[in-house]
Amino acid sequence: MEIWFRTNEFEEAILSLEKVDYTSELIVNDISEWRWLVISLHNALQGFMVLALRGSNNFAILTTKCAAEWMEAYRSDKPLPVERLDSFLNLYKKIKNDRMLMYGHSKKFKPTDTQGRSIKKLNNFRNDFIHFIPKGWSIEVSGLPQISLDCLSIIGFLSWESGNIIWNKNSLKTRAERAIRKAKANLLTINNNYKNRITNGST
Repeated sequence: MEIWFRTNEFEEAILSLEKVDYTSELIVNDISEWRWLVISLHNALQGFMVLALRGSNNFAILTTKCAAEWMEAYRSDKPLPVERLDSFLNLYKKIKNDRMLMYGHSKKFKPTDTQGRSIKKLNNFRNDFIHFIPKGWSIEVSGLPQISLDCLSIIGFLSWESGNIIWNKNSLKTRAERAIRKAKANLLTINNNYKNRITNGST
């Protein structure tokens, strides 16, 4: 008997988002859980950017080189190359440009306030955790709740406002809505706690 784990682009994005929700509940008692929230949030945001950019094919989410090679192979009736997903920051650039305007009701993302900076910080933190080089590392976590809230707001835009993600199953949409709502509430609480501790001079 074989045991299989099945997933797809929706499951990957939503499972990562649910991991953000779950981890946000643990941070109050274990500050080290921030590493897993950062990694999960990065994966979730990447997943939702892919969902919003994908449309009817994968060209918009591939690297420029890979998309060109794939098209050339397709036109020449040659074996198709392995698809390579574009980088996190390049995907972020794409959700802000006309690649998002694939339907009549589509909207591209327009960052406000600290969202652009938060994207870069999230990516840097995630890369440092994933590609950790032996060292002593002290991280100021007081800014992480706002970074996370900014990124969750971007996921919210992609999910409900961009017009590009077609929710074929209400159950998937419900899971995403619940995870975002709960994670935001937890992060707002954490953010307020951090602000109070800073104000009161506690560590």
